[in-house]
Amino acid sequence: MKKLIIFLVIIIALFAAIAGITKWQQLKKSEGNIYKKENLHSATIDLLDDPLYQNIILPEELEKKLNNKENVTVYFFSPTCPHCMKTTPELIPAAEKMGVDVYQFNLLEFEDGWNQYRIKYTPTLIHFKNGEEDARLVGGNPQNEIETWFEEHVK
Repeated sequence: MKKLIIFLVIIIALFAAIAGITKWQQLKKSEGNIYKKENLHSATIDLLDDPLYQNIILPEELEKKLNNKENVTVYFFSPTCPHCMKTTPELIPAAEKMGVDVYQFNLLEFEDGWNQYRIKYTPTLIHFKNGEEDARLVGGNPQNEIETWFEEHVK
């Protein structure tokens, strides 16, 4: 019985050590991140170095642009959304090809965005004209449909 208890204590200690090391690695990787947050969800940490997720806009920056009545196109996504992970590799090349600057708003990190921008599903692409919503594209779409949407609503 003593051996079993010792074995269980060792197993628990190993799991605790692994959890601690993992947490430390995540904190180290997320230092100085573009989200300007101390603690990030692990799914967001996984995207920090992904070239497809580098045009992040923070809630304050988006609010400022909208208050200044700027035209802005925003891609609302979540790193845990499988449809977003399929759409982003279609969306970003389409935006680059069309010369459209698309800001990315991470709803996992900034959950108030769901209500503030009336997001029901991810991915959602919204074009704001003069600070007001002008057009919305919801769901996963292939590159050609995204390009058509850009042509009709952004260009």
